[in-house]
Amino acid sequence: MRFFISADIEGVTGINNWSETNKNNPDYSEFRIQMTKEVVAACEGALAAGATEIVVKDAHDSGRNLRVEDLPTEVKLIRNWAHPYSMVFGIDESFDALAFIGYHSPSGSNENPLSHTMSSVKIHQMTLNGEICSEFMIHSLVARSHGVPSVFLSGDEGICKLSAKMEPQIVTVSTIKGEGNSTLSNNPKLTVPAIKAGVEKALAKDLKSYSLELPEHYILDTRYTKHPLAYKASFYPGAKLIDSYTIRFEADTIMDVMKYILFCV
Repeated sequence: MRFFISADIEGVTGINNWSETNKNNPDYSEFRIQMTKEVVAACEGALAAGATEIVVKDAHDSGRNLRVEDLPTEVKLIRNWAHPYSMVFGIDESFDALAFIGYHSPSGSNENPLSHTMSSVKIHQMTLNGEICSEFMIHSLVARSHGVPSVFLSGDEGICKLSAKMEPQIVTVSTIKGEGNSTLSNNPKLTVPAIKAGVEKALAKDLKSYSLELPEHYILDTRYTKHPLAYKASFYPGAKLIDSYTIRFEADTIMDVMKYILFCV
């Protein structure tokens, strides 16, 4: 079994402030370690369930966060950025399942002080086919396009609920609950083993039971934080300026959606 993991940081246990996500701040080291622990737990759960190879995409900011030396020997790690598939770069039809670690609620949500979608600076909110768009949503659709089911997610309570709405069979582990600028955090001594057990449980299911249907058409509405950003994006082929802050982009494939995001977000 080949298993893919996409790892972010804004949904790991205990996190609360942007300073804790930034390599240049002293707070960061603590949460880099926690991010790594949660990824290792997911790897251990996958190995216990029979995975023979695991590929991890370090999918936060620089793409250079995880402590490589702490990962199990069966793990290969993708660092930095190179492709429109972004946070799941490297995934293809050869993988049997996908997990998301440390994920967070989307822009416009009150479920995490660090809620955002792709950019915390440029994007006020994104919707895809009328639904609030999270990073989980778009990358899960990328995986679906290759026949790979999304089977597990850990992160804040809000994204756990949204992922379960989109993928009813998915197994989730909540790490924090946000309200305004505050968070209520679970204890990492509990979430780490829960992630391991959750991944093992997810992979014990019939993988064919997970949803793999794809939309026939995509309508991505992106509301930017500043109107010059929307104006600039309006020159991307197929993009339409809906109002001073909002761009609509339509496509028949998720790859075309990801290309728009790559160049305009």
